[in-house]
Amino acid sequence: MKRSHEIDFSEGRLLPKLIAFSIPVMLSGILQLAFNAADLIVVGRFEGEVALAAVGSNGALVSLVVNVFMGLGSGISVLAARYFGAKDDRRLGETVETAAIVGVLGGVLTALVGLLLSVPMLRVMSTPENVLPLAAVYLRIYFLGIPFLAVYNFLSAVLRSVGDTRRPLLYMAAAGIVNVLLNLLLVLVFRLGVVGVAVATVASELLSCFLTVRCLLRCEGAYRLPRGRLHFSRAVFLQMLHIGLPAGIQGSLFSISNVIIQSSINSFGAAVVAGNAAAASLEGFGYCCQDSVCQATVAAASQCMGARKYERVRSVTVVCNILSVFASMVPYAVILLLRYPLLHAYTAEAAAVEAGVVRLFYLGALYFTAGFMGVMTGVLRGYGYSVLPTSITLVGVCGFRLVWIFTVFARFHDLRLLYSCYPISWTLTAIGLFIAYYALRKKAVELNEARYRAEYTEAETH
Repeated sequence: MKRSHEIDFSEGRLLPKLIAFSIPVMLSGILQLAFNAADLIVVGRFEGEVALAAVGSNGALVSLVVNVFMGLGSGISVLAARYFGAKDDRRLGETVETAAIVGVLGGVLTALVGLLLSVPMLRVMSTPENVLPLAAVYLRIYFLGIPFLAVYNFLSAVLRSVGDTRRPLLYMAAAGIVNVLLNLLLVLVFRLGVVGVAVATVASELLSCFLTVRCLLRCEGAYRLPRGRLHFSRAVFLQMLHIGLPAGIQGSLFSISNVIIQSSINSFGAAVVAGNAAAASLEGFGYCCQDSVCQATVAAASQCMGARKYERVRSVTVVCNILSVFASMVPYAVILLLRYPLLHAYTAEAAAVEAGVVRLFYLGALYFTAGFMGVMTGVLRGYGYSVLPTSITLVGVCGFRLVWIFTVFARFHDLRLLYSCYPISWTLTAIGLFIAYYALRKKAVELNEARYRAEYTEAETH
């Protein structure tokens, strides 16, 4: 029986379901970014430029960790959505239990590595010496919350796979409110500065993790998390890795290229670092609107493949690409229109504000191409291809940006040229993904039919 919080993309009108799925995801992202922006605003306005740069300079490293777990979570989401679409309750349950176990173990391991390597990573990024001590403190505290972040990402991926995006929104809202309140308390009252902001972030991650786990313990569907001993499925884990590991590698290498870009930005001094951090925070609001459509693409395409409704996957591709244009450009237009008052909310330093304006304009012109890139990656993953979109993205985004930095930027050392590598890489990658989609969509159907026969026909025979 279908429950009110579930969305089955394999039946009914597609556009209303995609919008119903995307809006809570978008609002979750906006809330998360608003609360992250509160971190930057509080330290920037009350602790100064160095504290703002200390938190902002960690942005690329934090994104590196988050993107890895989100990439692995995409493997969970594709697998769970496929089994949900196929009405395979047993395998859906195995996916949930295995995801929870991997989230805990992977999060703890990542936290330990991060605590050991915080300072070396910041030095590799050429973090200014006057910023390094505070940046290291923030990063070490942030890594303590990684296990909570991992479990939340993996289990919320399960909820999204069945179309449930409303409850993760509520959990994100609750966690974000706690984050803001703790920011104000720890920074303004107890004067803990960067330490207070980091502690507030970890506390909010703990709360969102707790609420998501509680939800899956109490829900009534096949994706319910059992209260007793969890069972690890090697077969499910290998499928998660097959789909999610390339996505995780893509996310990590994608972020590594951004880490290198961040180190180049750091060479321009604290004012540019602060302005870049503020602009990147604002851009995030546009990105989360765009990303909500990309997440809807993965869930819809995967469910329809599980249900063996292949023409509907093509409809998902068309509709989601159109939605991504609106989700990309409308919020970015608002940000550009209000750029000065928005940037002044982060910092009163004129040089930092002007540096932020430069970034906003250079990344905004072709921002919709990043939406195409995300949607086509989602469709290909829904089809069952994971290595291919990763390979295209690594060449088109990571490879191109690295070549650009070590050739064009190295020769001219101009901030505008540095920012130009973003829209060019998005466009090149989107073109490559469209070509792959049209070349392989028939083969994807054949492979899915073969997988269906292998998983279900043999089971019925036995």
